[in-house]
Amino acid sequence: MKKILIVALALFALQVTAQDKKEDRKELRKEKMEQHKNMDPIEMAKINTKKMTLALDLSQDQQNKVEKLNIKNAELRKTGMEKRMALKDADKKLTPDDKLKRKNDKLDHQIATKREMKKILTPEQYEKYNKMSKKRIMKGKRGKMKHKKGEKRDHKMEKE
Repeated sequence: MKKILIVALALFALQVTAQDKKEDRKELRKEKMEQHKNMDPIEMAKINTKKMTLALDLSQDQQNKVEKLNIKNAELRKTGMEKRMALKDADKKLTPDDKLKRKNDKLDHQIATKREMKKILTPEQYEKYNKMSKKRIMKGKRGKMKHKKGEKRDHKMEKE
């Protein structure tokens, strides 16, 4: 009986500890998001370039080219975000044609960026860059998939 009680207490303590860590991670994520909101696109681009330099071991020439590309991308993201906020403030909805155009423009830009990175990086660096990009994309999708599963579950309940 004592052994069962000890095991139960240990499991309970472990569970409480795990939940605390999850809350801490959420708080850290919120703090990071707030910091990123206040940063200038050029500052963000420079930080991203430095991270890439460390990860990919870029030469000074490569670093300069990647920084220019990152600054261009950051400025485009900022203008896009401002446009979305303006639409949101005006309570306007995008038409399906506008959504399609926006999606096509985004994909065209991604293709152009990828081609430009391929020109700048060596084949080994480019391969590592692709792996890093895929990992980042999957990390972002993971959060979206959890949300969608919850929506589906709620949706099924509504049908019943």
